[in-house]
Amino acid sequence: MKVIFWVIVSILLAVLMIVAGVQHLWNPNFYLPFVPPFMPFPMTMVYLSGLVELLLGLAILFLNHKYTKFGMLGVFVLMVIYLTLHIADTFSMEPIIGSPTLAYIRLAIQLLLIWLSWNAYQFSSILKNHYKENA
Repeated sequence: MKVIFWVIVSILLAVLMIVAGVQHLWNPNFYLPFVPPFMPFPMTMVYLSGLVELLLGLAILFLNHKYTKFGMLGVFVLMVIYLTLHIADTFSMEPIIGSPTLAYIRLAIQLLLIWLSWNAYQFSSILKNHYKENA
């Protein structure tokens, strides 16, 4: 049962990354306000983050266990990077997301995504070692 759960979580995270990546590429202007002012080339950052999300999601879904493991680690790292943006937005006077309540909800969701992506990464590492031993 635990295996099925983490496989489903991995698939859902991959789909989330693909959808988010496509959204970044399709509607980049929506994401521009989230780019911190100190970062150069904000539109490039939006496109780059969308491309990274898309590639990570595809790697998790369609490549072998080795790449799934690295894809899950990439999702975890990306979620931690995005956490800094969510924290800054949560404590700003006027959150980009709209209201302080929505900013707190988004922050909680981000923490959940970090926890899920880390555990899915650990699970994919266990699976990879299991396949190595039985090969």
